[in-house]
Amino acid sequence: MEFLKGAYHRFVHLIRELAKFGTIGGIAFFIDMGATNLFRFGFGWGAMISAVLATCVAATFAYVGNRFWTFRHREQSGLAREYALFFLLNGIGLLISLIFIGLTTYTLGLQDPLSYNIAKIIGVGFGTLFRYWSYKRWVFLAPEDPPVEPATGLPEAVSSPRR
Repeated sequence: MEFLKGAYHRFVHLIRELAKFGTIGGIAFFIDMGATNLFRFGFGWGAMISAVLATCVAATFAYVGNRFWTFRHREQSGLAREYALFFLLNGIGLLISLIFIGLTTYTLGLQDPLSYNIAKIIGVGFGTLFRYWSYKRWVFLAPEDPPVEPATGLPEAVSSPRR
């Protein structure tokens, strides 16, 4: 019983953070899927442009939610820096999603809504794994992480003591 209690106390912070990240991500997912389907099948726009525009809308929501709720306890290294990195990393996550959409739509020739949405969901899933890891690593820094160099936006090098 003590083992479980110790494990809970050790991981409670991570569990809460993941729950918040999942909540924001779930809402952003519905925004993304709804907007994608509206653009693609409601307005008749292309497969890729629909995904890109919808992801931009959902990513804006996700940034605000993650900055001010999920990761509010983490170091704030400047909204401009965080916002730029957040969208750069979202762009990489979007590319992951676009690979699945492109393979389904253009390589396999599946143009129907079901195939498109399955490809989108799989791509978003893989992109989400990358996003969670990268946000914690580069965007929403832990308080114990080294300070960020303003010129590059990267963590400053920590000099080791001379022996």
